[in-house]
Amino acid sequence: MRTPHRIALIGTGFIGAFYLNTLHQQRGLDRIELVYSRRPERAQEFAEQYDVPRWTSDLDAAVNDPDIDVVLVGVPNDAHREVVLKAAAAGKNILCTKPLARTAAEAKEMLDAVEKAGVWAGYLEDLVYTPKTLKALESVRNGALGRVLWVRSRETHPGPHSAWFWDMKRAGGGAIVDMGCHCIEIIRNFVGKDIRPVEVMCWTDTLVHKIDAEDHGIALIRFENRSVGQFEVSWAFRGGMDLRDEVSGTEGTIWMDHFLRTGFEMFTAVGQGGYVAEKAEAETGWLFPVGDEVAELGYTPMFQDMFDAMDANTAPMETFYDGYVVNAVVDACYRSAQSRQWEPVLLDEWRGRTITDEGEALEDYDEEHTIVKRETLPDGRHKLILRHKETGEINERFV
Repeated sequence: MRTPHRIALIGTGFIGAFYLNTLHQQRGLDRIELVYSRRPERAQEFAEQYDVPRWTSDLDAAVNDPDIDVVLVGVPNDAHREVVLKAAAAGKNILCTKPLARTAAEAKEMLDAVEKAGVWAGYLEDLVYTPKTLKALESVRNGALGRVLWVRSRETHPGPHSAWFWDMKRAGGGAIVDMGCHCIEIIRNFVGKDIRPVEVMCWTDTLVHKIDAEDHGIALIRFENRSVGQFEVSWAFRGGMDLRDEVSGTEGTIWMDHFLRTGFEMFTAVGQGGYVAEKAEAETGWLFPVGDEVAELGYTPMFQDMFDAMDANTAPMETFYDGYVVNAVVDACYRSAQSRQWEPVLLDEWRGRTITDEGEALEDYDEEHTIVKRETLPDGRHKLILRHKETGEINERFV
């Protein structure tokens, strides 16, 4: 029987509560034994609310505690670097929430620190672990869609819970660094994380809120194999949280709706008397509750993967290097939004493969023609669209 992990939770905000509820559900072995908040009264309040044995407002004491073997980072973006560097120096296993950092430079410093210290580290990108996404990834990797050509990922909602998200200096940006980081890593998983993201075209604007950061963003990401990723993010979408992904390949298509339409729809004129779902805007009318929120949002399988990999001393599905690549793409998005042109994704280190020509999916009809398309007509006849290999002429034949 494996030895349970003893965890220090750094941060007592919304994500910290999500992490604790996930880890402590169903008599989980890995327990949060210590909680840190910079405000003593908040640390004590959180510990008492969630029955955590110990609390502290001393960060150094938390990461260096001899009874703790895992540091779980759930603080605002501007504090990630400090906590990770301290935890790495203390020789602790590290789990860090998304985004890994505010910029690729910060993320690279954190990656270098954990690798130099030789500590185990995992990047907590929950939305690549949703049950639908894991099943879809399995299908794609088994070849069900052929070669992936295009991936679209969308996350929109009415805006973040805490004040620091809206502070561009503390967060590192707005909706793109907050939610685009999810979308980018979803796209990378479907295209293939060993395929290099080459350049980005991005639009951002602040359409609703009086803040310095963007509350809307749309981007295109071109990969070295010519696949394209597209994401849409918004902090002003009304009606709850909308999480959707689409994957298109040479041999098939996948559509996924993770949250706004879950198959559980309820109408109430008086309210259900409690929490409905993350980012839900109403307690009456048509509601879309979620049966097991931490599982549907990917937290349960994410932590299972993290601790299984930690015990085996192997890399998890999402690593600090993945977080670094995501930050590099986010940086390119912000540069493109300013320049209004394609901007390169700047990576100091690329650990994937290099592609010179992925080739095209061509099927020969005969020695002179390749098949462009097959089609069955309403009258039952079968039509082929053909291209002459030498002249390029397009014609059709009925077979």
